[in-house]
Amino acid sequence: MKKSDFFYDLPEELIAQHPIEPRDASRLLVLDKKTGDIEHKHFYDILDYLKEGDCLVLNNTRVLPARMYGVKVGTGAVVEFLLLNQHDALEWEVLAGPGKKAREGSEFIFGDGLMKATVLSVMENGNRVVRFDYEGNFYNVIDEIGEMPLPHYIKERLEDSERYQTVYSKELGSAAAPTAGLHFTPEILEKIKAKGIEVGFVTLHVGIGTFRPVKTENIEEHQMHSEHYSIPAETAEIINRTKKNGGRVIAVGTTCCRTLESVCQAKGEVCEYDDWTSIFIYPGYEFKCIDALLTNFHLPESTLIMLVSAFCGYENTMNAYKIAVEEKYRFFSFGDAMFILDRMDKNFDDTKR
Repeated sequence: MKKSDFFYDLPEELIAQHPIEPRDASRLLVLDKKTGDIEHKHFYDILDYLKEGDCLVLNNTRVLPARMYGVKVGTGAVVEFLLLNQHDALEWEVLAGPGKKAREGSEFIFGDGLMKATVLSVMENGNRVVRFDYEGNFYNVIDEIGEMPLPHYIKERLEDSERYQTVYSKELGSAAAPTAGLHFTPEILEKIKAKGIEVGFVTLHVGIGTFRPVKTENIEEHQMHSEHYSIPAETAEIINRTKKNGGRVIAVGTTCCRTLESVCQAKGEVCEYDDWTSIFIYPGYEFKCIDALLTNFHLPESTLIMLVSAFCGYENTMNAYKIAVEEKYRFFSFGDAMFILDRMDKNFDDTKR
């Protein structure tokens, strides 16, 4: 398939610039992937589409305040670093801008001297490997000098940085939020558990590559970025028990989907596992684990809309996006959600909240 097959027109005013309050007040487009039928609900209605015996899989990664602004030693030129992957205790892969100011051997100061950095090498993809020098705990320093790395399409300032974290975020390491999880509240999660639905957590640290465009017209030629993930034994047991008992495995977000499909691809089953993945899911892929997918609305021609198309069908996906635009849903990271099911629950009660 071609990259252009996944293009759709999106008015700029539909790109959400701030999170809605409360979290679960966002809209929810429910899509039956078998029939293509669509219902328009709100996120708090999701309980009516979950059944006892299902399991929900959430990504508990936590976003680092990974955007740092500093000055170059000797010239005072301002530079921006975006933390991507940690290589060891002191070395990180970073995206540096402007790149011409961050040549090998260049030194920088951040936070009025709280942290210093030296560029060790320039990678083939243009990213830099840097060594940081600081006193105390690295993450405490980053909390003090770093900023939340909001996507480029969000122009408004985020007043509360916790609104770019899920309420269950735990494991520091992401350069971007697993945004499908931003709609959950502690109260919704408790109601889900009370309904007899098990909840399991995986960790996939979202890399900045999730925002990088597909540059090849033939999508099969696209090279995916690599991200680290881990699946604890407890979550693997929940998923396997759900499958055995005939329940549905529901992935919250494309990150959970990629995690579960990656371990099945690597090991042939869901099990306790820790690895890196560069899995690219596009139409024609045969899913090995997930039965339903909760996700946000993604950028045109992105690998994420391709993943959604692989799960629920190309025509279903593009039609759902067309309708979402017509109905003025809010798009992207702070936008509304889409719940893709094997079959629609026709017993939905509109009066239930």
